[in-house]
Amino acid sequence: MELRFARAMEFAIHEINNRTDLLPRITLGYQIRDSCGAVPMAIKLALLLANGMEPFFSDTDSCSKSAAAAVPALVGDSASTPSIGMARILGLFGIPQVSHYATCACLSDKRQYPAFLRTVPSDHHQAAALAKIVRHFGWTWIGAVRSDSDYGNNGMALFLKAAQEEGICVEYSESYYRTQPRSKLERVANVIRRSTARVIVAFLAAGDLRLLLQELTRQPPPPLQWIGSEAWIIDPEFLRFNMCAGAIGFGIPRSVIPGLREFLLDLSPAQALKSPLLTEFWESSFSCSLKGSSGGARECDGSEDIRALQNPYTDTSQLRATNLVYKATYAIAHAIHGILDQLKRVNFTTKNGVQVSFDSSGDPVAVYELINWQDKTLFNMLNMSTVMTVENILFSLLFQVPVSVCSESCPPGTRKAVQKGKPVCCYDCIPCAEGEINSLKCVHCPPEFWPNAKHDRCIPKPVEFLSWDDTLSIILTVFSIAGAFIAVCVTAVFYKHRTSPIVRANNSELSFLLLFSLTLCFLCSLTFIGRPSEWSCMLRHTAFGITFVLCISCVLGKTVVVLMAFRATLPGSNAMKWFGPPQQRLSVLAFTLIQVLICVLWLTISPPLPIKNLNHYKESIILECELGSAIGFWAVLGYIGFLALLCFILAFLARKLPDNFNEAKFITFSMLIFCAVWVTFIPAYVSSPGKFTVAVEIFAILASSFGMVICIFAPKCFIIMFRPEQNTKRYLLGKGSTKAI
Repeated sequence: MELRFARAMEFAIHEINNRTDLLPRITLGYQIRDSCGAVPMAIKLALLLANGMEPFFSDTDSCSKSAAAAVPALVGDSASTPSIGMARILGLFGIPQVSHYATCACLSDKRQYPAFLRTVPSDHHQAAALAKIVRHFGWTWIGAVRSDSDYGNNGMALFLKAAQEEGICVEYSESYYRTQPRSKLERVANVIRRSTARVIVAFLAAGDLRLLLQELTRQPPPPLQWIGSEAWIIDPEFLRFNMCAGAIGFGIPRSVIPGLREFLLDLSPAQALKSPLLTEFWESSFSCSLKGSSGGARECDGSEDIRALQNPYTDTSQLRATNLVYKATYAIAHAIHGILDQLKRVNFTTKNGVQVSFDSSGDPVAVYELINWQDKTLFNMLNMSTVMTVENILFSLLFQVPVSVCSESCPPGTRKAVQKGKPVCCYDCIPCAEGEINSLKCVHCPPEFWPNAKHDRCIPKPVEFLSWDDTLSIILTVFSIAGAFIAVCVTAVFYKHRTSPIVRANNSELSFLLLFSLTLCFLCSLTFIGRPSEWSCMLRHTAFGITFVLCISCVLGKTVVVLMAFRATLPGSNAMKWFGPPQQRLSVLAFTLIQVLICVLWLTISPPLPIKNLNHYKESIILECELGSAIGFWAVLGYIGFLALLCFILAFLARKLPDNFNEAKFITFSMLIFCAVWVTFIPAYVSSPGKFTVAVEIFAILASSFGMVICIFAPKCFIIMFRPEQNTKRYLLGKGSTKAI
């Protein structure tokens, strides 16, 4: 292959010398040297080329064979380490060096290698592309092996850095160089055999990989997915190793160099004798001697056919690095052509349509082809007409993708907990706390959100309140309207029989006012239903407080009337003049105004406001009315309770007064029910969750209102409707029984 590189340079120089548009009237000459892949030899050759101390080979007779002048530029070396040694020497003399295959990213440092350029992309780009392709398949647990050289060590360092940024963990990272002891090779092979990673990234030179695969073949490891660097992924030699089947990597794009194949095959024994390199190639290829019999080899007789050979020299189907030699040679020619321009500024297109240019680091534009070995076919290109760049990797592979992870992905609702002493890709799955989702780690959802069933995203919490379409709301609404309707019906009955003794005897004015207030009590419960808003929160509590005080004030007034009426029957008593209708109206108004004042102060200082309760239920939001001032709320309830208790005490004292239509015992029952309901309401209100808090308050309003309607007005309505004989003044005065006798 290296011979083909040298011949490609010759071919390019022959093309350039035959052109009239490039370097007219100037003929390029060349020297071909073999560094043997050794750094000491490369440095020696660099010094020789810089000083022009030896004759050079050229089949162009017009070129001077004087050894006095130094070469103007150098193509090579192929490997990174020899290129580094040469670049340090040549850089001192300002001699440009254009490498076709030295990919070490370290050579991009222009402070150390000011005269170094290359037509092959830096490994910086390849390492990033390899990390992306590994991550694309979800391989987060991999092994890594590299050549213990500038190429392998620098390339792997770049890959490991890119892999870490992609969240990829490395189980092991081993190095080997072909000149190291066999014990080192065996150790690396055993590490690979014992590993749990099923994917291995190999940043190896072809010679190092060959020895490693031979060692692994002796005791094959479990099936591995190989990810290869450009140094070996395009080498057909490795097809014989079955364990490399399905290997993936990036290779230098293929290209066609018109006329190169004919140039390579146009080689006769006489031409081969002109060059020691060609002589060695000819004799080793045909097992004969061009210089007569030596060492028992037969003499070449001219029947040898170079076109019948099957070796890297004659194989021009994979012109990858060869094309880079071609580009490098043309780059030097164009630089010489524009002698005032620096080599770094060249920008041209070769005859085979390849664009050539260098960036500020002396590197070309990074372009790769994705390679996948399938069915022992070296290249299975995904798109033969499209060159893939590292910025845009799109592909589909024909084999089943292996799984290579240290730990399986955590199921929904769990988080990763790194195992002590192991890489971050090795972890245990621990359930996330309530209200958390797992992305890269468990994170709390925002206050108004809650995890979905899969615990992979936060969704808005459902909003809960006592809505109108709720079944419980419909039932309470029916009872509320029914209670108001009953109060209105009772009012109608009383109004129709307003002149009857039973209505007039029980203070008809307070009775109508009580029925009106009870109607409002039933209807005010409706303000507690629906989505809380500022006006509804303020209305529901104040309306409830004022209407109930009005109601209790009327009952209290009726109770006092009963007591005063009894005292008025005693000799010399004038009690009723102190509690006549004007005083009754005034007392109801005074008691009610006190509650109005409490409500006004409450609304002024700290009114009830709608809030979102996020604490009671973790998975839902409760819309409710926040009391604002708790003192105001309990002052409203306390005042109602005080009046109810006072009314109960007075009614209890008057329950046995002699009177056929004595209301005191009915008021006692109604107040007993009222107090029992509201005493029970307090703990139920405090402990009820969500919308049931509102339902409890509505139930207390309805229960106490129904208690008063039934206890106070049901007996009177029964007499009016079904016992009219008892609705007489005679019966009222207690004479009905005497007449009957």
